[in-house]
Amino acid sequence: MLFAGSTSSREASREAVNREAEQILTVYGNSMLRFAYSYLHNMSDAEDVLQETMVRFLKAAPAFASEQHRKAWLLRVVGNLSKNRLAYNKIRMADELRDELIAENRDDLSFVWDVVKALPGDLRETIHLFYYEGYSTKQIADILQKKEATVRTHLRRGREKLREILKGEYDFEDKIR
Repeated sequence: MLFAGSTSSREASREAVNREAEQILTVYGNSMLRFAYSYLHNMSDAEDVLQETMVRFLKAAPAFASEQHRKAWLLRVVGNLSKNRLAYNKIRMADELRDELIAENRDDLSFVWDVVKALPGDLRETIHLFYYEGYSTKQIADILQKKEATVRTHLRRGREKLREILKGEYDFEDKIR
């Protein structure tokens, strides 16, 4: 009997969490959706973030000290998931662009980005931010929370590494500056 009692207790608990989730969507659903949309500027992605937030709520079933605590938790999760979605979309967009170039039989310099992806982390980040995103060394230093001299060193080392790899594989020595 003890075993059966704990099952019904779990079911009652799960039912309470489901009711709370329903209440959250009624009270905060529009705020959460608007907050996600303010990051993403895409309703489909914003709806996905809202849905994932609710899944996280159902899995965690957190206890909140107050309504303000509940709303703050929900909006923090929405914000974090939105930022994750932005990063994912940026990667997906770069891959789609590369696929588009390949479909058009245009290599341009896309093979160089394949080599950049193979660089060690610090060098790859710096090269990407400088050449692909167009940030200055000072801006990169702020983003990566490093000294500007370190960023310049990473740029120099990254260029040297790219020169070595591209010269060996593509006989591309003088075109990288």
